[in-house]
Amino acid sequence: MTLLVDRHVQFIKKLEQKRDSSLAYHMTAHLRMNGVYWGLCALEIMHAGDALDRDALIEFVLSCYDETTGGFGSYPSHDAHMLSTLSAIQILALKDALPVLGERRARIVQFVLQLQRPNGSFQGDRWGETDTRFLYCAVSALAHLGALDQLDHEKTISWILRCANMDGGFGLTEGAESHAAQVFTCVAALSILQALHRLDQDTLAWWLAERQVPGGGLNGRPQKLEDVCYSWWVLASLSLLQRLHWIDADKLRAFILSAQDPDGGGIADRPDNVADVFHTLFGVAGLALLGHPGLARVDPTYCMPSTVTARLGITRPFHDLHR
Repeated sequence: MTLLVDRHVQFIKKLEQKRDSSLAYHMTAHLRMNGVYWGLCALEIMHAGDALDRDALIEFVLSCYDETTGGFGSYPSHDAHMLSTLSAIQILALKDALPVLGERRARIVQFVLQLQRPNGSFQGDRWGETDTRFLYCAVSALAHLGALDQLDHEKTISWILRCANMDGGFGLTEGAESHAAQVFTCVAALSILQALHRLDQDTLAWWLAERQVPGGGLNGRPQKLEDVCYSWWVLASLSLLQRLHWIDADKLRAFILSAQDPDGGGIADRPDNVADVFHTLFGVAGLALLGHPGLARVDPTYCMPSTVTARLGITRPFHDLHR
């Protein structure tokens, strides 16, 4: 089965054209910055980054800057949050536009750092919720901005390790159930902090490999349905652990491709469901790690083209399949 690149490019381009007519567009404003990153990154992996206007992307990102806190919201006038702040930084990095931040760069760094709690965890915003996602976003953002030296590494690493479970996986906080997406956030953060050697890598990789179901797809937890997005969370983690070969790549590739919409473009969570930009990115990125022809090489620590992370000097070791 073929990756329908042209249809996926058109699918992403059309999302922006629904601003005036789509209720869903307005109902998902709280995810807008993330959505722009998902779409743009997918396009860059498919060598179609020019399909979106660079100046308009930069203008949108800067319009979401929160002068009060120093972070980025998901949409103009929305409160700053760690998730949208990382996506904003990644969009600028993808378009080689981080210099436009100017004096904002130092304020963004302080926005990130001040959200770390004394125990090493990170809040997503000023309201206090903690989650390993927020820690990963903080560490990744600081890496992109060249400010990792301002982070207390040992305090951060220690909290990540306290979120590990006996099965080798990680949850969203201490004592929470292991979940493949949270595993990625912890493994990728440890990769950035050069602390993967502190993991029981075989136990964790075995838990990850067991996420593959008979149909070839990957699930996030035992006894759950397969989902295309876990093609990224699981594969990226195995790539960083140098154990990508522990899953059946051919069966997973076939599952991802079967979830494409052959008419309207885009990739869904599983075959015959409605396609969306989130699963389109993580399906395409998963295929890139599997060495699918015609796609850019992807850095699994950041879910960014490896050319971008190399330009920023933040690449960490990983394993992907031969092309």
